[in-house]
Amino acid sequence: MGRAKELLKNKNAVTLIALAAAYAVVAWMLYSGHITRQFTNMIIPMSMYIVLAVSLNLVVGFLGELNLGHAGFMSVGLFTGCLLSISLADKLPLIARLPLCMLVGGICAGLFGFAVGMPALRLKGDYLAIVTLACGEIVKNIITNLNVTGGARGLNTQPIYSGAKALLPYAVVLVFLTVIVMMHIKKSKQGRAIMAIRDNRIAAESIGLNVTYYKLTVFIIAAFFAGAAGALYGHYFANVKAVTFDYNMSIEILVIVVLGGMGSVRGSVIAAVVLQALPEIFRDFGDYRMLIYAVVLILAMLLTNSPRLAPLRQKLSSVRLGKAKETGGENHGTA
Repeated sequence: MGRAKELLKNKNAVTLIALAAAYAVVAWMLYSGHITRQFTNMIIPMSMYIVLAVSLNLVVGFLGELNLGHAGFMSVGLFTGCLLSISLADKLPLIARLPLCMLVGGICAGLFGFAVGMPALRLKGDYLAIVTLACGEIVKNIITNLNVTGGARGLNTQPIYSGAKALLPYAVVLVFLTVIVMMHIKKSKQGRAIMAIRDNRIAAESIGLNVTYYKLTVFIIAAFFAGAAGALYGHYFANVKAVTFDYNMSIEILVIVVLGGMGSVRGSVIAAVVLQALPEIFRDFGDYRMLIYAVVLILAMLLTNSPRLAPLRQKLSSVRLGKAKETGGENHGTA
């Protein structure tokens, strides 16, 4: 009983348990046929956005640098992994081919992150955001003009196309791997160094921290997971185009990170699920669904950050804290 209480006090453990329970329910519904086609089509994209948001949070939330080219890293991993998968489609089964392609796609995206990060990370703030945005657009245009990637028509991925039932196990593993790695980094010595650089770069340098090394490491790790997610994401479609992964997608991922909370892994997971589900939930409203979606976003940001609503947030926190104390007291009395 005491072990269970300690486990529930650990926020990371609670997040992982809740995520596992959610995926268990989704898997049961998917494989038993108790889920609509509409929500079946959301499972893999939603999982990919969780990976993208959590990995971008490492750069934006932990390091404090604004990256608007995350979709570019994803596209590098997607096209690299899918091209490799197409070449191995007749030689290896999915269970051996897909993890290999995700690894290769992640490594290629990580190398691209290193190439972009070396010169770009000398900049800060808006300047870094503009450079990463430009790099993402350059990648998009290069891929669009390559014959090997299908050019403007897109890459034909029908030979490797797989449905949600086949890809769900790989998506679950990737999501859990990303979340666990980010949680470990946050609690590690390296994570504290990264957040120290975010809080005060000059002070971090004065105590001997290698700022360039930590920034590059963060950039490469985030790019790796984005590339791995892209390789998996490409297997879910019969055709993929580079124009899909433009700055709009990078901004969408950034919105998820900001809404979920800078530096909060659990917040990124929840925000990714909510923001991907809302457009589908409001689909019955037709032309008004994106308007409602925008209004919900604005209200959520006001509730999260507005100083005028700080008393309301404190009141809600006090209510939750009071309930937690009551529950703890009752449990103690019962024991």
